[in-house]
Amino acid sequence: MYAQMVKSNATQEDPEKLAAFQARIDAGEKIEPKDWMPEGYRKTLIRQIGQHAHSEIVGQLPEANWITRAPTLERKANLLAKVQDEAGHGLYLYCAAETLGVSRDQLTEKLLNGTMKYSSIFNYPTLTWADMGAVGWLVDGAAIMNQVPLQRTSYGPYARSMVRICKEESFHQRQGYHVMMAMANGTAEQKRMAQDALNRMWYPALMMFGPSDKDSVHSEQSMAWKIKMNTNDELRQKFVDETVPQAEYLGLTVPDDALAWNEATGHYDFSQPDWTEFYDVLQGNGPCNTDRLKARQKAWDNNAWVREAMLAHADKKHARKLAAE
Repeated sequence: MYAQMVKSNATQEDPEKLAAFQARIDAGEKIEPKDWMPEGYRKTLIRQIGQHAHSEIVGQLPEANWITRAPTLERKANLLAKVQDEAGHGLYLYCAAETLGVSRDQLTEKLLNGTMKYSSIFNYPTLTWADMGAVGWLVDGAAIMNQVPLQRTSYGPYARSMVRICKEESFHQRQGYHVMMAMANGTAEQKRMAQDALNRMWYPALMMFGPSDKDSVHSEQSMAWKIKMNTNDELRQKFVDETVPQAEYLGLTVPDDALAWNEATGHYDFSQPDWTEFYDVLQGNGPCNTDRLKARQKAWDNNAWVREAMLAHADKKHARKLAAE
């Protein structure tokens, strides 16, 4: 009955409680904040939701850089709306993480001291306007591939937060593809820029799904707890299968000489990303790691007065309430 239970250090607690908890997971029930949960489950959720939230916030930086340089007023308004959406996504996710007993201040401190990561894709630069198309099409496309299944994840607040996020990410992907379509059907130079953006973003986008299943540290337990619904390699394959025809429609070439349709499997064969590069970027050695964290540190420091003012107001409000009682 409890075949999905994974025996690891993350699950060394009361066997009866663990069995009952796993039975709820296997039955498709949602776990809510006040329910009993294994400490490993809680910590895994904090890690995943925290990294997801940080990725939404840091992900604004490569795009905000282009708001003032968008080619038309409509493109500027669209990009501004998208960046605002990403801020909202971060807020939803920080709120979901707070139901697990961790504050957003604590999560931010973990980001700034390097003990919590964000998606490696945001450590790559956005060099041209075409990158705004590639980010929307590829990066948000990969995000959707990751996030749609999370609407069925076992933790209620996380699953519910993903419903609106996925709807908005779908809009972002279409917006990005529209930019790429305009570039690919524009001048020869514009099409060259679109191809260059695809060339640079393709493998970092494939890395967004995480390391291959054989090298993934957390996947087995996360799958058993239904925190994750699909393996990294399953999602990566699905992304390739859906994205390659889109590139062909644009008249662009996916930068992979090994890419080929496999009739036997019904999927595309493709080259794996450079995993050495992936881990190097995670360790802080990507093209923009330093700049991204500097920007977050600056925002944290410059806005300290806002946090202090809000806390002071909350303390005063609490004091008035106590006095009234």
